[in-house]
Amino acid sequence: MLSKKLEKALNEQVRIEAESSQVYLSMASWAEGKGLEGIAQFMYNQSDEERLHMLKLVKYINERGGHAQVSALNAPKTDFETFQKMFHELLEHEVFVSKSINDLVHVTLEEKDYATHNFLQWYVAEQIEEEALARTILDKINLIGNDKGGLYLFDRDIQQITANSVAITPK
Repeated sequence: MLSKKLEKALNEQVRIEAESSQVYLSMASWAEGKGLEGIAQFMYNQSDEERLHMLKLVKYINERGGHAQVSALNAPKTDFETFQKMFHELLEHEVFVSKSINDLVHVTLEEKDYATHNFLQWYVAEQIEEEALARTILDKINLIGNDKGGLYLFDRDIQQITANSVAITPK
């Protein structure tokens, strides 16, 4: 059984994951409108992934005797000026989500809910991958600069980039 404090914190994470899906969806729509089909498809896929993260939390809350809440969402930004700025915002958003997950893990320790602590380790690992992916993409974007040919190739190749392709391996 979830404590009320933990149930509330998990429901807050449900909202954050739902808003993350909306952020990526807005980025996808913006990129598609600019003719950046590869970037758009990447963002659509990321949006779907964030929705799955949200659903996983909803099911967990309900399975543990809580009540998952579907709440109002803040509207995401709709204009990003450049694809470079958009990917910088993507990284900032993933860092924000990582902090939120870490805060949630802290609540599990305060509440001595080790089952939920264990459940959240998947999210901790996922956020490491998400941040690494965003940083890898930004590194590639910095190499491109303002080169239109480089943007064309990046737009084509980004569809092949996944979180698994940049997963951190022990050295």
